[in-house]
Amino acid sequence: MCRHLAYLGPELPLGEVLLAPPHSLYRQSWAPRRQRYGTVNADGFGVGWYADGDPVPARYRRAGPVWADTSLGDLARVVRSRAVLGAVRDATEASPDGEAAAAPYAEGPWLFSHNGAVGGWPGSLAPLAATLPAAELLKLAARCDAALVWALVLHRLRHGRELGQALADTVAEVAEAAPASRLNLLLTDGNHIAATAWGDTLWYLTGPGPRTVVASEPYDDDPGWREAPDRTLLVASATEVLLTPIKEPAA
Repeated sequence: MCRHLAYLGPELPLGEVLLAPPHSLYRQSWAPRRQRYGTVNADGFGVGWYADGDPVPARYRRAGPVWADTSLGDLARVVRSRAVLGAVRDATEASPDGEAAAAPYAEGPWLFSHNGAVGGWPGSLAPLAATLPAAELLKLAARCDAALVWALVLHRLRHGRELGQALADTVAEVAEAAPASRLNLLLTDGNHIAATAWGDTLWYLTGPGPRTVVASEPYDDDPGWREAPDRTLLVASATEVLLTPIKEPAA
Protein backbone atom coordinates (compact mmCIF):
# COMPACT_ATOMS: atom_id res chain seq x y z
CA MET A 1 0.00 0.00 0.00
CA CYS A 2 1.31 3.42 -1.04
CA ARG A 3 4.52 4.43 -2.77
CA HIS A 4 6.94 7.04 -1.51
CA LEU A 5 10.26 8.66 -2.35
CA ALA A 6 12.84 10.98 -0.79
CA TYR A 7 15.62 12.92 -2.52
CA LEU A 8 18.74 14.73 -1.29
CA GLY A 9 21.16 16.43 -3.64
CA PRO A 10 21.69 19.47 -5.86
CA GLU A 11 18.74 21.81 -6.14
CA LEU A 12 16.38 20.86 -8.97
CA PRO A 13 12.72 21.28 -9.97
CA LEU A 14 10.39 18.96 -8.07
CA GLY A 15 9.19 17.55 -11.37
CA GLU A 16 12.59 16.06 -12.17
CA VAL A 17 12.15 13.71 -9.21
CA LEU A 18 8.37 13.25 -9.07
CA LEU A 19 7.10 13.48 -12.65
CA ALA A 20 9.81 13.21 -15.30
CA PRO A 21 11.32 9.71 -14.79
CA PRO A 22 9.72 6.98 -16.95
CA HIS A 23 8.45 5.10 -13.89
CA SER A 24 8.06 8.16 -11.67
CA LEU A 25 6.12 8.36 -8.43
CA TYR A 26 3.38 9.99 -10.52
CA ARG A 27 3.15 6.92 -12.76
CA GLN A 28 3.37 4.59 -9.76
CA SER A 29 0.02 5.97 -8.61
CA TRP A 30 -1.68 3.81 -11.28
CA ALA A 31 1.07 1.50 -12.60
CA PRO A 32 3.54 0.48 -9.87
CA ARG A 33 6.00 -2.21 -10.92
CA ARG A 34 6.93 -3.71 -7.54
CA GLN A 35 4.00 -3.02 -5.25
CA ARG A 36 3.17 -6.18 -3.28
CA TYR A 37 -0.13 -5.02 -1.76
CA GLY A 38 -2.77 -3.09 -3.68
CA THR A 39 -2.60 -1.98 -7.29
CA VAL A 40 -3.73 1.67 -7.49
CA ASN A 41 -2.63 4.52 -5.23
CA ALA A 42 -5.52 6.93 -5.70
CA ASP A 43 -6.47 7.90 -2.13
CA GLY A 44 -4.44 11.07 -1.95
CA PHE A 45 -0.90 12.30 -2.54
CA GLY A 46 1.54 14.84 -1.23
CA VAL A 47 4.95 16.39 -1.61
CA GLY A 48 7.10 18.23 0.91
CA TRP A 49 10.23 20.24 0.17
CA TYR A 50 12.78 22.55 1.78
CA ALA A 51 13.77 26.07 0.73
CA ASP A 52 17.29 27.33 1.36
CA GLY A 53 17.58 29.16 4.66
CA ASP A 54 14.31 27.76 6.04
CA PRO A 55 14.47 24.54 8.10
CA VAL A 56 10.67 24.10 8.08
CA PRO A 57 9.44 22.34 4.93
CA ALA A 58 6.51 23.38 2.75
CA ARG A 59 3.85 20.87 1.69
CA TYR A 60 1.30 20.41 -1.08
CA ARG A 61 -1.29 17.65 -0.45
CA ARG A 62 -4.60 16.59 -1.92
CA ALA A 63 -7.19 13.92 -1.10
CA GLY A 64 -7.75 12.65 -4.65
CA PRO A 65 -5.55 10.84 -7.17
CA VAL A 66 -2.45 12.67 -8.29
CA TRP A 67 -3.35 12.34 -11.97
CA ALA A 68 -6.51 14.39 -11.39
CA ASP A 69 -4.65 17.40 -9.99
CA THR A 70 -4.28 20.17 -12.55
CA SER A 71 -1.93 22.32 -10.46
CA LEU A 72 0.87 19.90 -9.60
CA GLY A 73 2.54 20.11 -13.01
CA ASP A 74 3.01 23.87 -12.81
CA LEU A 75 4.12 23.75 -9.19
CA ALA A 76 6.61 20.96 -9.89
CA ARG A 77 8.01 22.83 -12.89
CA VAL A 78 8.90 26.04 -11.06
CA VAL A 79 9.54 25.01 -7.43
CA ARG A 80 13.13 23.90 -6.83
CA SER A 81 14.63 22.15 -3.82
CA ARG A 82 17.63 20.17 -2.62
CA ALA A 83 15.48 17.91 -0.41
CA VAL A 84 12.10 16.41 -1.30
CA LEU A 85 9.72 13.79 0.07
CA GLY A 86 6.71 12.67 -1.99
CA ALA A 87 4.04 10.00 -1.57
CA VAL A 88 0.96 8.56 -3.27
CA ARG A 89 -1.58 6.82 -1.04
CA ASP A 90 -3.59 3.60 -1.07
CA ALA A 91 -5.63 3.84 2.14
CA THR A 92 -5.70 0.93 4.58
CA GLU A 93 -9.40 1.63 5.04
CA ALA A 94 -11.81 4.39 4.07
CA SER A 95 -11.88 7.45 6.32
CA PRO A 96 -13.26 11.00 6.21
CA ASP A 97 -9.90 12.62 6.86
CA GLY A 98 -9.25 13.75 3.27
CA GLU A 99 -5.88 15.33 2.59
CA ALA A 100 -5.06 15.31 6.32
CA ALA A 101 -4.38 11.59 5.94
CA ALA A 102 -2.08 12.05 2.94
CA ALA A 103 1.67 11.96 3.47
CA PRO A 104 3.95 13.62 4.05
CA TYR A 105 3.08 14.35 7.66
CA ALA A 106 5.11 17.20 9.08
CA GLU A 107 6.19 18.93 12.24
CA GLY A 108 9.15 21.24 12.78
CA PRO A 109 11.95 20.21 10.41
CA TRP A 110 10.61 16.71 9.73
CA LEU A 111 8.64 15.08 6.92
CA PHE A 112 7.29 11.52 7.29
CA SER A 113 5.52 8.86 5.24
CA HIS A 114 4.30 5.30 5.92
CA ASN A 115 4.05 2.66 3.19
CA GLY A 116 2.21 -0.32 4.67
CA ALA A 117 -0.54 -1.12 7.15
CA VAL A 118 -0.86 -1.90 10.85
CA GLY A 119 -2.26 -5.35 11.50
CA GLY A 120 -5.38 -5.46 13.65
CA TRP A 121 -5.87 -1.71 13.42
CA PRO A 122 -7.02 0.09 15.53
CA GLY A 123 -7.27 -2.23 18.52
CA SER A 124 -3.74 -3.61 18.19
CA LEU A 125 -2.15 -0.22 18.87
CA ALA A 126 -4.49 0.93 21.63
CA PRO A 127 -1.91 0.05 24.33
CA LEU A 128 0.77 2.07 22.51
CA ALA A 129 -1.56 5.02 22.02
CA ALA A 130 -2.16 5.02 25.77
CA THR A 131 1.57 5.62 26.37
CA LEU A 132 1.49 8.95 24.55
CA PRO A 133 0.61 12.18 26.37
CA ALA A 134 -3.01 13.19 25.86
CA ALA A 135 -1.93 16.44 24.20
CA GLU A 136 -0.06 14.51 21.52
CA LEU A 137 -3.03 12.23 20.84
CA LEU A 138 -5.32 15.23 20.49
CA LYS A 139 -2.99 16.63 17.83
CA LEU A 140 -3.13 13.53 15.59
CA ALA A 141 -3.24 14.65 11.98
CA ALA A 142 -5.83 12.02 11.00
CA ARG A 143 -7.63 8.93 12.32
CA CYS A 144 -5.58 6.36 10.44
CA ASP A 145 -2.77 3.95 11.23
CA ALA A 146 -0.08 6.07 9.57
CA ALA A 147 -0.98 9.09 11.70
CA LEU A 148 -0.57 7.13 14.94
CA VAL A 149 2.70 5.59 13.76
CA TRP A 150 3.88 9.13 13.00
CA ALA A 151 2.87 10.23 16.50
CA LEU A 152 5.00 7.42 17.96
CA VAL A 153 7.98 8.43 15.80
CA LEU A 154 7.50 12.11 16.56
CA HIS A 155 7.40 11.47 20.31
CA ARG A 156 10.87 9.94 20.05
CA LEU A 157 12.20 12.75 17.86
CA ARG A 158 10.98 15.34 20.36
CA HIS A 159 12.93 13.50 23.05
CA GLY A 160 16.18 13.71 21.12
CA ARG A 161 16.35 10.43 19.21
CA GLU A 162 18.23 10.43 15.92
CA LEU A 163 16.11 9.89 12.82
CA GLY A 164 17.18 6.28 12.30
CA GLN A 165 16.82 5.31 15.94
CA ALA A 166 13.36 6.87 16.14
CA LEU A 167 12.23 4.78 13.16
CA ALA A 168 13.87 1.53 14.25
CA ASP A 169 12.49 1.75 17.80
CA THR A 170 9.00 2.55 16.53
CA VAL A 171 9.03 -0.34 14.05
CA ALA A 172 10.12 -2.76 16.77
CA GLU A 173 7.43 -1.50 19.13
CA VAL A 174 4.61 -1.60 16.57
CA ALA A 175 5.69 -4.96 15.15
CA GLU A 176 5.60 -6.47 18.63
CA ALA A 177 2.11 -5.10 19.30
CA ALA A 178 0.79 -5.89 15.79
CA PRO A 179 2.91 -8.69 14.27
CA ALA A 180 1.13 -8.69 10.89
CA SER A 181 2.11 -5.08 10.19
CA ARG A 182 3.98 -3.77 7.16
CA LEU A 183 6.12 -0.86 8.30
CA ASN A 184 8.11 0.79 5.53
CA LEU A 185 8.66 4.22 7.05
CA LEU A 186 10.37 7.23 5.45
CA LEU A 187 11.64 10.29 7.33
CA THR A 188 13.78 13.31 6.49
CA ASP A 189 14.93 16.52 8.14
CA GLY A 190 16.19 18.01 4.86
CA ASN A 191 19.78 16.91 5.51
CA HIS A 192 19.40 13.17 6.08
CA ILE A 193 16.97 10.42 5.12
CA ALA A 194 15.99 7.50 7.33
CA ALA A 195 13.85 4.62 6.08
CA THR A 196 12.84 1.11 7.04
CA ALA A 197 12.18 -1.97 4.93
CA TRP A 198 9.66 -4.06 6.85
CA GLY A 199 7.23 -6.02 4.72
CA ASP A 200 7.51 -4.16 1.42
CA THR A 201 10.14 -3.05 -1.08
CA LEU A 202 12.73 -0.31 -0.49
CA TRP A 203 15.33 0.80 -3.04
CA TYR A 204 18.07 3.43 -3.14
CA LEU A 205 20.20 5.15 -5.78
CA THR A 206 23.35 7.23 -5.26
CA GLY A 207 25.12 9.61 -7.62
CA PRO A 208 26.15 11.07 -9.89
CA GLY A 209 27.81 13.43 -7.45
CA PRO A 210 26.32 14.15 -4.02
CA ARG A 211 22.85 12.74 -4.67
CA THR A 212 20.73 10.05 -2.97
CA VAL A 213 17.23 8.83 -3.77
CA VAL A 214 15.36 6.41 -1.50
CA ALA A 215 12.12 4.99 -2.87
CA SER A 216 9.57 2.21 -2.64
CA GLU A 217 10.68 1.18 -6.11
CA PRO A 218 13.05 2.45 -8.84
CA TYR A 219 11.68 5.30 -10.95
CA ASP A 220 13.82 4.29 -13.94
CA ASP A 221 16.04 1.42 -15.13
CA ASP A 222 19.36 2.86 -13.97
CA PRO A 223 21.58 -0.13 -13.07
CA GLY A 224 22.75 1.73 -9.97
CA TRP A 225 19.53 1.07 -8.04
CA ARG A 226 20.01 -1.27 -5.06
CA GLU A 227 17.33 -2.99 -2.98
CA ALA A 228 17.52 -2.86 0.80
CA PRO A 229 16.89 -6.26 2.42
CA ASP A 230 13.72 -6.73 4.43
CA ARG A 231 14.02 -5.92 8.15
CA THR A 232 16.56 -3.16 7.45
CA LEU A 233 17.09 0.40 8.62
CA LEU A 234 18.54 2.76 6.00
CA VAL A 235 20.15 6.06 6.97
CA ALA A 236 21.49 8.29 4.22
CA SER A 237 23.00 11.67 3.42
CA ALA A 238 23.54 13.01 -0.09
CA THR A 239 26.86 11.15 -0.21
CA GLU A 240 26.49 8.02 1.93
CA VAL A 241 24.01 5.21 2.60
CA LEU A 242 24.25 2.98 5.69
CA LEU A 243 22.17 -0.19 6.10
CA THR A 244 21.60 -1.83 9.49
CA PRO A 245 19.49 -4.93 10.27
CA ILE A 246 16.46 -4.40 12.53
CA LYS A 247 15.98 -7.15 15.08
CA GLU A 248 12.71 -9.05 15.09
CA PRO A 249 10.65 -8.50 18.25
CA ALA A 250 10.98 -11.21 20.85
CA ALA A 251 8.28 -13.88 20.55
